Amino acid sequence: MSPRDTSLPPEDEPRPPGRRFLFLQGPISPFFAEVAAGLTARGHAVHRINLCLGDRLFWKPVEGAPRPVDFTGRESDWPGFIARYLDLHRITDLLLLGEQRDYHRMAIAAARRRGVAVTVTDFGYFRPDWITLERDAMGGDSLFPRNPAAIRALAEGLPRADLMERLRDDFPRQARWDVLYHLANLLPWPFPHYRSHQLHHPLTTYAGIGLRLLRRNAERAEGARALELASGHPYWVFAMQMETDFSIRAYSSYSDMDTPLAETLHSFARRAPPDGQMIVKVHPLDPCLKRWGRRVPAIAEAAGVARRVHLAHHGPLDTMLQGARGLITVNSTVGLRALMLGRPVKALGRAVWDVPGLAHQGPLDRFWAGGEAPDPSLCDDFLASLQATTQLRGVFYAAEGRAMAVAGTVARLHDGRVGVPAAQSAGISDAAMSGGS
Repeated sequence: MSPRDTSLPPEDEPRPPGRRFLFLQGPISPFFAEVAAGLTARGHAVHRINLCLGDRLFWKPVEGAPRPVDFTGRESDWPGFIARYLDLHRITDLLLLGEQRDYHRMAIAAARRRGVAVTVTDFGYFRPDWITLERDAMGGDSLFPRNPAAIRALAEGLPRADLMERLRDDFPRQARWDVLYHLANLLPWPFPHYRSHQLHHPLTTYAGIGLRLLRRNAERAEGARALELASGHPYWVFAMQMETDFSIRAYSSYSDMDTPLAETLHSFARRAPPDGQMIVKVHPLDPCLKRWGRRVPAIAEAAGVARRVHLAHHGPLDTMLQGARGLITVNSTVGLRALMLGRPVKALGRAVWDVPGLAHQGPLDRFWAGGEAPDPSLCDDFLASLQATTQLRGVFYAAEGRAMAVAGTVARLHDGRVGVPAAQSAGISDAAMSGGS
């Protein structure tokens, strides 16, 4: 580890009392810096390590906190670096966006060996105006119970989940900040060894998204046509996900989307009614570098159902789900939306909502005739307890919603109730679920 990789304090530097929070990579917004400022205002110490230039750009100075440290070494140096940092600063809490990035997984391993609490955040399970705040892991690795009895116990005394959309995020700002972050990371200095967790070059990704924006009207017409062709028949929806997403890379056995789609369409060919139809819905942010307009029909042709499969790059998802016999997906949060609408759902990977009594637990071949709608009472309890223990009202980009998310995050971190079961957390109230303290 070279000297320039560390601006660590001397061994004998006094440590402040109380809890000490270390922030690694967060949302591409000032969210983490604003949470850090809120924690210092409540008497906690905060620390920051930048792994790339983009991290540095979105961290605002926090009054009373030490200057952020830049890690400019090689990835092989990181385990020793983060272990020493945790020890020297006696870090008590680690905060990061997602837990599956290589740097984050190594940091979490070091934190767990030292008893450091790990808090993970990301976009919310309830879209579009919630964020997730969980202990240790999320998605397929979430600690949220999958046992119906435990879920009902968590929900006891809680109000019903608030499913009304109350906030809007700022997508143009999100796009601008995303471009700034990733283009900054292409510069060779001052982080020459940084390796992004992304699978594709950002310029290639942006070109693909730009092309989709230019084709927006054509995609909408395609979605309307797919729904029209499927309506009047029994039909199902297959919700695609982005192959770069850790929901696929970490919480499933698949390395691409071709494989689960092919498995689904072959099962569909074997077991679905002869007049059954399938809408294949592309993820709205997929840059379509694989040209799904060609690949999906080819996969359908190989399964012998080309005339019964309809591709939709864009379209009214709720309308599609409301008329569908069911949804098949790897582990998308679209599954949660389908449960809210009372539709049968089958997960091909691991998902927080893949619970007996909610999602289909049998093999895919039995789903076409045996997929049952979720138990309404259990679904209500699941939504209420999931929202109360893992979700906060707010967004990462628009100022008003970000302020709400920051306030809720600071409150839960300060009170030590991240992921605490609702039945044991008297502080969780309507105000807390709305982002207040």
